[in-house]
Amino acid sequence: MTNGLREVAIVGVGQTDHGALHAVRDAERDDHALAARALAAAVEDAGLDKNEIEGLICARVGYHRMADITGLHSARAVFDLEGSGRMSGVAVNQAVALIRSGVVDTVALVYGNNGRSVKMKYGGEGGGPTVSYDEMYGMTSPGAYVAMMYQRYAQLYGAPEDALAPIAINNRRHAELNPIAVMRKQISRDDYLASRMIAEPLRLYDYCIINDGGVALILTTMERAKDLRHRPVRVAATAATANLTNFYTSTDLFGAACADVADRVYTESGFQPSDMNCLQIYDNFTPTVLFTLEGFGHAERGTAWQWVRDKGIGLDGGRPINTAGGHTAESYMQGWAHHVEAVVQLRGDAGPRQVEDCRVAQYMCASPIVTSHVLVGEDN
Repeated sequence: MTNGLREVAIVGVGQTDHGALHAVRDAERDDHALAARALAAAVEDAGLDKNEIEGLICARVGYHRMADITGLHSARAVFDLEGSGRMSGVAVNQAVALIRSGVVDTVALVYGNNGRSVKMKYGGEGGGPTVSYDEMYGMTSPGAYVAMMYQRYAQLYGAPEDALAPIAINNRRHAELNPIAVMRKQISRDDYLASRMIAEPLRLYDYCIINDGGVALILTTMERAKDLRHRPVRVAATAATANLTNFYTSTDLFGAACADVADRVYTESGFQPSDMNCLQIYDNFTPTVLFTLEGFGHAERGTAWQWVRDKGIGLDGGRPINTAGGHTAESYMQGWAHHVEAVVQLRGDAGPRQVEDCRVAQYMCASPIVTSHVLVGEDN
């Protein structure tokens, strides 16, 4: 018990083979079927009976159809979340709250995405009342907004043209060791600089992938977790703070919201940035990694571009980042696969990309809803 609340663990994870799905586009590929496949894998991974699942939280897929496909017709807590990347952290945050408070004992989180096969584009779909004013200036997607924020960052802090290259290169190095990653071919600094601009100053390798896949997580009480198949991964802390406007731009690079979440997760968990053995950072675009590192106290303001260059963000570095390949190399499962990777690392099951003595991991998402969790690998 923590402050009278039950402790929570992630006990099951499942995901599809993102690389295999990316290799063959299928216009009839179904996002709900991908999500169901991931959930079946997570149930098997946990070693529990599917009928123990009392809560169902879905993102990008609808709970009505997921209940029919999976047979989870009688869940006691049910939610649908929008298909944005910030929702993976929100889903974990909600599941922890449900379990801690005793509303349910076990929750399944389910995500499915057939974006590549249906030729999904992120941006340009319309939106709120200011969209027409944004579009006339070329602001048609989150990438354009992040490019604007990074332009400001680079001017303020003197980041050179290749400042983002170490992040893109690092993701590819990790993806090479991940058999289900989409982009496993390594790139060099010269490759990065030679790639075309998408929204200046962001290049091709600064952008996430559009791909198909499914991911599922199962959370339950620590008490129940001790009897299940794998080493429990305890949620030592989780928090969220919004930074909401009608556009995807934050003048402080989500700094204040990140600082608020950081203070709460570090206080609740008892861990500090220097205690983290690996970081799983939501990286829809590479500048987000810089904003996150600074916002959560891993690097001083204006220095993260040097931090990723000098501190060692690879598997043998001081603080490995996105050890499965991140959103620019493994897949763009909108933050969900980052959670899977954190669990796999803390279990010690990551194979050739395993971080040595990985005991504490942090998930962070700097976005209009900032979220973070501190996760700890526990002995059975």
